[in-house]
Amino acid sequence: MYEQFKARAVAVGAEVHRVDTYRDAVEFVLSFLKQESVAETSGSYAVWAKGPFLEAVGQESLAGVPGLGFEVTRERAAQAKVGISDMSFAVADTGSLVQDQAAPDQRLASALTSIHIALVPSDNIVPDKAALFSRINPGNSRYIAFITGPSRTADIERVLTIGVHGPERLIILFVDELGGEKK
Repeated sequence: MYEQFKARAVAVGAEVHRVDTYRDAVEFVLSFLKQESVAETSGSYAVWAKGPFLEAVGQESLAGVPGLGFEVTRERAAQAKVGISDMSFAVADTGSLVQDQAAPDQRLASALTSIHIALVPSDNIVPDKAALFSRINPGNSRYIAFITGPSRTADIERVLTIGVHGPERLIILFVDELGGEKK
């Protein structure tokens, strides 16, 4: 299912990567932040929303990374270049990510920044929406968001513009260790 998801997501402009371990994922993210010149200046920040991945690696292990913050406020996210958040699922037949965004910091990190890095457990790839809805408990899921590629919109003349209503780049990072064995 990973290959199907990747093909669909890339077709709509996302960048898709896969790593084996938490350590590999942290190295990927830190390398990416350095490549993007994340720094402690407005417009160059990175914000990382709290979630299962951050809990697993320990926020303290990332302390001291220039420009990276873990307090995701509306103001900080609006001034950030990169937002990092966990995704609950990935839907293979559409290339869509699914996130329970009941926590405001998840919404802010994934919607207000120019670049969004989405962390996804590899074993949470489902074949289609029917399979997804069989795994979501409506009683526990108050605010579900579907994200398919970078933000895009077209005006009445069908001129496509990227990044108007959200990130202009979507980096999807599947992590095998989050959900078990590599598939």
